Amino acid sequence: MNIGEIAKRSGVARSTVSYALSGKRPVSEETRRRIQAVIDELGYRPNAAAKALKEGRTHTIGLVIPPASRRLTDMQLGFVASVVDAAAHADLDVLLSPSGGEHDRSFERVVGGRRVDGVIVMEIRLEDDRVTRLRQAGLPFVGIGRTSRPEEMSWVDIDYEKLIANCVHHLADLGHRHIALINRSEELVAAGYGPGHRAQAGFTRAMAERRLDGVQTCCADDAQSGVSCVERLLDERPDLTAIATLNEAATPGMYHALAQAGLVVPRDFSIAGVSARHWAENLHPPLTAADVPADELGARAVEMLIRLIADPTTPHGHLLVAPPISLRGTTGPARARDDRS
Repeated sequence: MNIGEIAKRSGVARSTVSYALSGKRPVSEETRRRIQAVIDELGYRPNAAAKALKEGRTHTIGLVIPPASRRLTDMQLGFVASVVDAAAHADLDVLLSPSGGEHDRSFERVVGGRRVDGVIVMEIRLEDDRVTRLRQAGLPFVGIGRTSRPEEMSWVDIDYEKLIANCVHHLADLGHRHIALINRSEELVAAGYGPGHRAQAGFTRAMAERRLDGVQTCCADDAQSGVSCVERLLDERPDLTAIATLNEAATPGMYHALAQAGLVVPRDFSIAGVSARHWAENLHPPLTAADVPADELGARAVEMLIRLIADPTTPHGHLLVAPPISLRGTTGPARARDDRS
């Protein structure tokens, strides 16, 4: 139950309910009684965090997204949508701010101008200047992702190291001995992009544990790059029979390159990855993947941020999730190169 529902049932504006609860502006006695009757009927009790957000604050949180020049992946869009939805349920507005390069001025306005009560930051790097700036400013913030010093901030994150390792183990259980990791772009990984580095660590560890032969490569976030990447891999490593990937945007291109090479998925070649569920389900064939719960993680990030805004002394919250692999249509038993004809 939230203010929007109380307003709807009372026949008044959301702001009127807010004023009645906070006392910041006068509300007629008749309207106040009508609102109170609905509150009593519904058993609504605003928690301490919600009260704090209504007392002298902007009622707005910032969401720092990747640069506007970059097309957001389906997974990233899922995080944006979940944060906006969770904020709306808490009667908060969301100010989107791109960061990086020429967009750093926008980020600085959000932080230095006190236009928001707190910030959620996406696409965290192992060493992230945005995190340093937010800590210096004393502005409450939560990361979707974490730095190399995770104890110094609140965050929600996906356990990419474990998930990519799980992909390798799944492929190894199917008999695959020669596996490639297709990571995010070289630029992102070189800049310290956390998921990319943790995926590399998980791949290296799992390949060593299973005594497998493999190769790692980076790929830009688009379908054509996926085509070029797989074409190069097949040319350089014709013994490959499987791919593990966290590059959602390039995956359709991987499919296309394999088809052009005359390889049928999963009969001749397998792919496993980390992806948004509906994205994976809508590929053809549907992608075997660990499905990222963006809705849950975005909502939890907003909850953490509301607590920090209400009480800045609240201990840092941490949530690391590792969803199981959903078996779909892109993984099958390995076939030797001589059998793939």
